[in-house]
Amino acid sequence: MKKFDVKKAYSLFYLIRKSEEKIIELYDTDKIKSPVHLSIGQEPVAVGVSLALDKKDIIFSNYRGHAHYLAREGNLKEMWAELYGKVAGSSRGKAGSMHLSDWSVNFMTTSAIVATAVPEAVGYAYSQKYQNNEGVVICYHGDGAVDEGVYWESINFASLHQLPILFVCENNKYAIYTHQDKRMLGDSIVSRANSFGLKSFRVDGIRTEDFFNAANDSINNIKNNSGPILLECMTSRWRDHVGPGEDRHINFRSDKELNDAITNDDLKNLESLINKEDVVTIQKDIDSQINDAIKYSEDSSFPGTKEITDNVYG
Repeated sequence: MKKFDVKKAYSLFYLIRKSEEKIIELYDTDKIKSPVHLSIGQEPVAVGVSLALDKKDIIFSNYRGHAHYLAREGNLKEMWAELYGKVAGSSRGKAGSMHLSDWSVNFMTTSAIVATAVPEAVGYAYSQKYQNNEGVVICYHGDGAVDEGVYWESINFASLHQLPILFVCENNKYAIYTHQDKRMLGDSIVSRANSFGLKSFRVDGIRTEDFFNAANDSINNIKNNSGPILLECMTSRWRDHVGPGEDRHINFRSDKELNDAITNDDLKNLESLINKEDVVTIQKDIDSQINDAIKYSEDSSFPGTKEITDNVYG
């Protein structure tokens, strides 16, 4: 069993938050060449889950994947270069924000279509089991994915075959701007998943450590052949569904709901648990890394027309 590393959690959280705040700052310059879906507010899930993983574990993400990738300690420079559409990017500038991919850290190629990574992740877990490979498959998805039929087909298959997969549902309660109670009866994804024989648990905590503890227990159980598990991780998306802006003007949720989430920001809590000198050192180091990554991206070249089909087909 792993132990929660507060300093590591703070470092990863700060890296994700500051990276995405920098994306907001730069987006209107048109230097970033793809749409972006920001994870600000949802970082505790990605950081908590990632701290429970081993290097052999495999990640399937979604279009809101910056936090998943950086928490997995993917290459910061290559992520930024990918956002810029440059050849130095993790997919040579061809994938952009919504299709992040880096097999060197077992971060599988992402699809921007809702729920499509779920059957892919289940298929990979099927392969893992029947080839007796080490490594648990982690499948991140949002609550909107649960509205897709393929989601439940995949859940059924994973449960039937007792596959080594952890489903991590980041439930921010909104599919774009539509609340969960307008899309399904009841408020519990866990209760629906349980009906498929899938061990499922809701994590209501706002703290990174809560998500770490749930993921750590689940992954250890899966590695001891317990079969698949679902964690319904209650969280909050602070920014617009897509793009760098805010969405208060749409009035799809109350100001109180959002303000309460911001007030309970776990980044501040983690910072309060660390020596002040260490906080300053971490912040300076990460700020420098981000600035270096942006310069690296701006200095890199765009892919040439001769390689338009390279790394696309096989």
